[in-house]
Amino acid sequence: MTLKLPETFTYEKRGKIALMTFNRPEAANALTREMLIGMDAAFDDFNADPDLHVAILTGAGARAFCAGMDIKTALPAVAAGDSMGYEDPVKRPFQTIYKPIIAAVNGICMAGGMEFMLGTDIRLATESATFGLSEVRWAVIPVGGSHIRLPQQVPWAVAMEMLLTGASIDARRACEVGLINRIVPADRLLDEAFALAEKICGNGPLAVRTAKEIAVRALNNEPNFVLEKAIGARVFSSADAKEGPKAFAEKRKPDYKGR
Repeated sequence: MTLKLPETFTYEKRGKIALMTFNRPEAANALTREMLIGMDAAFDDFNADPDLHVAILTGAGARAFCAGMDIKTALPAVAAGDSMGYEDPVKRPFQTIYKPIIAAVNGICMAGGMEFMLGTDIRLATESATFGLSEVRWAVIPVGGSHIRLPQQVPWAVAMEMLLTGASIDARRACEVGLINRIVPADRLLDEAFALAEKICGNGPLAVRTAKEIAVRALNNEPNFVLEKAIGARVFSSADAKEGPKAFAEKRKPDYKGR
């Protein structure tokens, strides 16, 4: 069956490697509902295809990998009770995909975009890449598993600074703290990602998938994801969560009340 994907998320099969691309460069590859649906369908196909061994996830254009959800539409929807695809309390990006996923980060990697990156296994980035979880600035929180995954992947103090201030870090700092594997020249990003994918494809596919499955399942993150969703719900039902996106849309400083 041929997949029908939106133009804003593309999926190519190149031998044993799948190339997935956020394709909305004019909007810094900000996520829409149709992109999320398309992405789920593409990764389901990748996961089920025995001829595909590795996926590469990147963003179109030179400006951004993915700037997260389109804040003008997504945050008000979430504040109004829209789960934006996270109805399942343990569903988090790529949680049950045991084939390797490489992120090729070519610019802004923020909010939801970073949440997807946190679900990948190996990360290459350009010098211009920036990483952050800015949600608290708009009185909401990242609900894609970042409260669990980020402290597992970088030192506690670094994770807390990012989560609590909403500030971003550059590629050099991201590499220093282990958030990404290495920085590569922009014109070599995809070439380097494919070279790494080909190296993985040269290994025993069952061994590779099993190695990842053991590592992921040993973290036992599902109960933690349930906790994140349950406690996080109180934020999205608050008056502040409505004020934040409204202030952003009106280009003014938000007036938070703490309720």
